Amino acid sequence: MISTHKLKSMDFYRKIPRDLTEASLSGAGLSIVAAFAMIFLFGMELSSYLTLSTATSVIVDNSSDGEFLRIAFNISFPALSCEFASVDVSDVLGTNRLNITKTLRKYPIDSNLNPTGSEYHAGPISRLIKHDDEVDEEYTEGSMTLNERNFDSLAHRHQILVVNFFAPWCYWSNRLKPSFEKAAKMIRDRYDPEMDGRILMGKVDCTEEADLCRRHHVQAYPSIRIFRKGSDLRDDHGRHDHESYYGDRNTESLVKTMENLVAPIPLESPQLALENKLGDVTDDAKRPAPSTGGCRIEGFVRVKKVPGNLVISARSGVHSFDASKMNMSHIISHLSFGKKISPAEMSDMKRVVPYLGGSYDKLNGRAYITHLGDANANVTIEHYLQVVKTQVITRRTLRENKIVEEYEYTAHSSLVHSFYIPVTKFHFELSPMQVLVTENSKSFSHFITNVCAIIGGVFTVAGILDSILHNTMRLVKKIELGKNF
Repeated sequence: MISTHKLKSMDFYRKIPRDLTEASLSGAGLSIVAAFAMIFLFGMELSSYLTLSTATSVIVDNSSDGEFLRIAFNISFPALSCEFASVDVSDVLGTNRLNITKTLRKYPIDSNLNPTGSEYHAGPISRLIKHDDEVDEEYTEGSMTLNERNFDSLAHRHQILVVNFFAPWCYWSNRLKPSFEKAAKMIRDRYDPEMDGRILMGKVDCTEEADLCRRHHVQAYPSIRIFRKGSDLRDDHGRHDHESYYGDRNTESLVKTMENLVAPIPLESPQLALENKLGDVTDDAKRPAPSTGGCRIEGFVRVKKVPGNLVISARSGVHSFDASKMNMSHIISHLSFGKKISPAEMSDMKRVVPYLGGSYDKLNGRAYITHLGDANANVTIEHYLQVVKTQVITRRTLRENKIVEEYEYTAHSSLVHSFYIPVTKFHFELSPMQVLVTENSKSFSHFITNVCAIIGGVFTVAGILDSILHNTMRLVKKIELGKNF
């Protein structure tokens, strides 16, 4: 058996009898200061323990989202009609996808970016538009020449007004002209404009009547528009919203379409039967024409993770465009790469690194506006984007790891003059490297060790200071007593 005396000899903290201790004001002051110092340092250590530090490294991209990348955007074009707006994608591997529609939506807007109608649906195009095989050089013009002076009066006079907006230099306008004129003559012979008054076919030369064509938002040639006179629902000009004709352009098809337009209108009635605006034609030959000249395009496309281009332009296989009058001004409401990041995830990333997420939607709210003129004709707006992936491994608890991925990019924009049709082009190039941000938390044992070091260190330093101060005061007293004697 080990005796109690031997156990007491191992005591590191031997007790001094209270009768041998002496309290002092200096010791009390140092004790209070030491206590506050312990509390302050403990709070700082606790804050450091609860704060997660981050480590940043650059590694080879090990994306978990495969070889394709999602590009989401919302872009408004005040001067590009939805009926011709096309979104194309190409890359260095030879991929070339034209007029993507499956994952995109188009909404007509005015020059102030205000929506003017529901979503625009172009309708399926399953075949090429037919033209007359033989061009008759000797034909009689049957359509009436329209201009700014007589357009509105003729539109009020006739139940149906079919107008060919054309340009003399346009190949497709010249190819349509013989068929349209022959059809107009046949319709005029069958339905005399003065005696019948139900239908009139006219034409507008947009090189001479630029303001009239601009008022009706004509952006491509030829554009065949169908105007209907109404009595109950009228716009500012006393007509219903007009339609665009996208059917075949041979004489037979044009005449058949005109017949179907006149068929539901009784000769004795001065009003249009509005119950069936399309008559007996129910195919995709006629669709509502845009009431404004702008378009908002939103949605997403999937591209391969290689350098490529996202191009938005005016495109049509049977229309011509005047490059000098095309305006590709646009406002970018949103443009991002990768999957959509929720607000909670974005907040979490900003908590980890304050500057993270600042370049996720870098072009948000940017406007690129040009005004047509000699200096701004044939202007293509190009954006050069350098994209890099950032991966964040967050640790909300000791056991939970959460991976957040985003693509940040830098953007540089420029205006390019060319002789081709102006476009809006986004050049994107993805970096083969990625940034990895990892959270690192301190261990609890490290926290306890630091707390013990704080308490022991402050207590020891305060004790040494108290001993020095006490001995100094005793020495001063002895010197004063020696002087008195």
